[in-house]
Amino acid sequence: MLRRQSARESAARTYARALPIVPVRARGLTIEGADGRRYLDCLSGAGTLALGHNHPVVLEAIRKVIDSGAPLNVLDLATPVKDAFITELFATLPPGLADHARVQFCGPAGTDAVEAALTLVRAATGRTGVLAFTGAYHGMTAGSLEVSGGAGEVRVTRLPYPQDYRCPFGVGGRRGAELAARWTESLLDDPKSGVRPPAGMILEPVQGEGGVIPAPDAWMRRMRQITADRSIPLIVDEIQTGVGRTGAFWAVEHSGVTPDVMVLSKAIGGSLPLAVIVYRDDLDVWEPGAHAGTFRGNQLAMAAGTATLAYVRANGLADRACTLGAELLGRLRQLARDVPYMGDVRGRGLMIGIEMADPEEPGRAGGPAESAPPGPGSPARRMSIPAETAPQSRPAAPGLALAVQRECLRRGLIVELGGRHASVVRLLPPLTITDEQAAAVLDRFADAVESVARAHAGRTGHAGHRSPGPPRQPAGPPPPHGAGTTDPG
Repeated sequence: MLRRQSARESAARTYARALPIVPVRARGLTIEGADGRRYLDCLSGAGTLALGHNHPVVLEAIRKVIDSGAPLNVLDLATPVKDAFITELFATLPPGLADHARVQFCGPAGTDAVEAALTLVRAATGRTGVLAFTGAYHGMTAGSLEVSGGAGEVRVTRLPYPQDYRCPFGVGGRRGAELAARWTESLLDDPKSGVRPPAGMILEPVQGEGGVIPAPDAWMRRMRQITADRSIPLIVDEIQTGVGRTGAFWAVEHSGVTPDVMVLSKAIGGSLPLAVIVYRDDLDVWEPGAHAGTFRGNQLAMAAGTATLAYVRANGLADRACTLGAELLGRLRQLARDVPYMGDVRGRGLMIGIEMADPEEPGRAGGPAESAPPGPGSPARRMSIPAETAPQSRPAAPGLALAVQRECLRRGLIVELGGRHASVVRLLPPLTITDEQAAAVLDRFADAVESVARAHAGRTGHAGHRSPGPPRQPAGPPPPHGAGTTDPG
């Protein structure tokens, strides 16, 4: 099958190149391949599987619709299944939005919802330009690509997204976030900036494909204030961060921000294709047919989504993601102290990134670090921004990240790569992951990264691994199910 796939499918395929497996069965965190090997899946359909593979409540919801004889696709007609989904969705929304909200069902993918959001704010404001951020990822259609980080020749103004490890201003911390906010204000308020009043601003509360970069809560509140003061609709892309992933049901809840538009997909369909936007009712200026999609009436996805949203809410899985995510980040940061190739460990909830970096190259603080408090005339003093020492960043090491991903797969662990140089190893386990499974994920990841560090040190003669202990075992892929080992899946 792998050979036929290579011969018949397009060169654009991605995951199939990095993960040469043939899944035949799956449950929870575990995937079983056609060769009998079992893998712990920390990709989760790129964040789609909030409850993991084939969760019983999702399967039961799907079977109930099928057995009822209900139509499976009804365009945008009202159905009991859709009504139940909207009711459950609205019960989860931030209070400031839920009381005055409208929902638009889009095509089946997140990128369709982004297109709908851009169309909506342009219609509502009569403006065309959009504010977006470096490192963003919002989808693969034309408009979504315009507001993603790698686009060019577009109607989008690109703004700096704050981060510590590779701060665009070279300072990181609160000062870097404040400079990013001031940059935004300056562009909007300077009549000679070349930036016309935009139709909206779109941002991710945690940049996923950009390398798992959480936005500072204070900066999120500043973006809300900046946009509100200038009557600019704020669009928050919760496609990957939503449904408990970051330790709150919606990532905007960490900062207390109520956006004007929320873009939702992935986990809201319970593993099936579903995408919607939820927005303030005063933005609802569309004419009939202004935005449509043939598959916006997917009844199975709505039923699976209702079951998923209800299960996450009833079982406190967002709180669980917050607690377990903090534990995993702590363990990974301990490992990073012994493995200098792990340049930065960051994330929020069960959305975690480990940036691989080259420790042999000179480090830099993302820019000039201050050795003394700022003077009375310095920019930091004028803006009342605390001077901080930025973390020492190292050159990105995409080759090491790829090697870690391959060694993880050999040990039965599926992880994803991301970031600006594909140098960030990403962990997106389901919210239902147990403590035992989390320990197994950490063990396999640690063994993989230490193996790569030893191999790289051996080639370069650099003591890249400081831990004196023996290497973990096993070095190869896990045995088939039933071969006498304890399977944490």
